[in-house]
Amino acid sequence: MAVPTTRRHPRVPHPPHRIPLLGDVIGVSITKPTQNAMAYARRLGPIYERRVLGYRFTFVSGAELAAELNDEKRFRKQLGVALEALRPIGHDGLFTAHNDEPNWSTAHNVLLPGFTQSAMRGYHQTMLDTVRELTRHWDRQCDDGTWVAVTPDMNKVTLETIGRAGFGYEFGSFSSEEQHPFVAAMLRALSFAQRSTFKIPVPLLGGALTRRTAQQNRADLAYLAEVVDEVIASRRANPHERRDDLLELMLTSTDPESGRRLDEVNIRNQVITFLIAGHETSSGALSFALYYLANHPEVADRARAEIYRAWPAGAEPDPTFEQVAKLRYLRHVLDETLRLWPTAPGYMREAREDTLIGGRYPMKAGDAAFVLLPQVHRDPAWGPDADAFDPDRFLPEHAHSRPGHVYKPFGTGIRSCIGRQFALHETVLALALILHRYDLEPEPGYRLDVEELLTLKPSGFRVQLRRR
Repeated sequence: MAVPTTRRHPRVPHPPHRIPLLGDVIGVSITKPTQNAMAYARRLGPIYERRVLGYRFTFVSGAELAAELNDEKRFRKQLGVALEALRPIGHDGLFTAHNDEPNWSTAHNVLLPGFTQSAMRGYHQTMLDTVRELTRHWDRQCDDGTWVAVTPDMNKVTLETIGRAGFGYEFGSFSSEEQHPFVAAMLRALSFAQRSTFKIPVPLLGGALTRRTAQQNRADLAYLAEVVDEVIASRRANPHERRDDLLELMLTSTDPESGRRLDEVNIRNQVITFLIAGHETSSGALSFALYYLANHPEVADRARAEIYRAWPAGAEPDPTFEQVAKLRYLRHVLDETLRLWPTAPGYMREAREDTLIGGRYPMKAGDAAFVLLPQVHRDPAWGPDADAFDPDRFLPEHAHSRPGHVYKPFGTGIRSCIGRQFALHETVLALALILHRYDLEPEPGYRLDVEELLTLKPSGFRVQLRRR
């Protein structure tokens, strides 16, 4: 959570024009807080604070300071106001659990086998089949010559992937023109959570409007729980239909350290967490990658040449698990995409005890700072052209010479993303099949507009597809 401003840190820079009582409210952006924070980081330097309505928020964007915050001996994860706002959705699921909640370690230990290389092999065919549904859907639009809205379709393919591979559930994203009510409820709940991170007095928003949206949010959360409970009940009612997926692990496995099993409510919380966080991050990564590939045809051609060496042009590719891992340049494209726009824009780190960072900025035990990843990933350590898109940054001879703390798209420490390998495999596989099949023509005049909800995504980005 944000720390009330009862402690003074005079040496930490802050925006100009601080207003008594209100604080640094001038220039606050409710719709694009991450990009707003990046703009101030460029002006104020690698660390600055913002005080708003009695709360202090500290932002760290310098790689060396971030490296200190990543030290597990001195710091640990804190949820912060953004993840606290998601607690009504995910409760004590992996993403929104507090460090001392016992279900976090139990679920982490139970679910780890679901993200091993052997488990990834088991998900591969489901991922492949789902991407093929996307390409069949796009083939029809290709024939019509229409402009394809990229981000909504990436949302569909990644939600179907985690739903099917993780829990044996299909949303019918490509078989129905109507949005699945679960998806609609989930998006409304995420939007409500983001708005609730800004502590704006209710009268300023309008009491009746706020009550209506809060009532809708309660209904949405109840519906999400109902749908997931039905999935769990159906699996329990059919024990002979065993599946090698995340739900099966949670229903049948015991934590090898504590001997505990997950209870029904926590299993529900984990399913909802994976459905939301698991598809949001991957869809953003895919959307940004396609934006850069469409706008850098020389990069797309180079990636496509690598893809064609695995599966010749003109033939329907049937990728194996091992072949996807060998698409090294395409992986560099994804890595560079996540450098510029890590879809989870940062993480909070809390001091375990009184300390200094950078040798001069005091932090009391319990104080926290937000590691602003898109700006850390633009640290001078990346060179003078850090804002430019260049996948060659991740060639081995360059990557090995950089310290690891300058690149953290999946978080840090024991609370980093457990589904990292799942996300990387599904994303590289999807990009490979898309580039093998289509040329991507970006919409003339479009300038990247980054939308912020739970994650970062391109907004309004469209392409015209041409079959190769």
